[in-house]
Amino acid sequence: MPLRMTERLIQLGEIWHNTIPVSEFMQITPESYHDDTLSVSAPLAPNINLHHTMFAGSIYTLMTLTGWGAVWLNQGLCQVEGDIVLAKADIRYLAPVGAKPVAKVRWPDADLSGLAKGRKVKVTLQVALYCDDKCCAQFEGTYVSLPHLPLA
Repeated sequence: MPLRMTERLIQLGEIWHNTIPVSEFMQITPESYHDDTLSVSAPLAPNINLHHTMFAGSIYTLMTLTGWGAVWLNQGLCQVEGDIVLAKADIRYLAPVGAKPVAKVRWPDADLSGLAKGRKVKVTLQVALYCDDKCCAQFEGTYVSLPHLPLA
């Protein structure tokens, strides 16, 4: 992984931890971005429920931030900026998460250039959560990025 991307992943984790306190408590960490796929993990211990599996709210948060992170990283790669919000989401819990989860999202061929022209952009992403190579949850999120407009 090129050093520049390593630095961007560290920056992404810092943004999450500084602006979304639960992400720091959950110890959510961007792991890698290669072949247009972002991988994000969190240890099981701070995210456990009474059944000794991952709490559903933690799964949802991890998957939401993984999608958000993919939009943020790709905005940087395209040299555009926008305020990213989750507009719509759907999740399916398929199996209990009893070991370290890793959420993965592959970036689609999405055009972010509208941000540079002052237009919002919308991207729908498919995030999968794996535990020991088994898909335990599927998340579909529609993210909207609003352009940064110059101050008048």
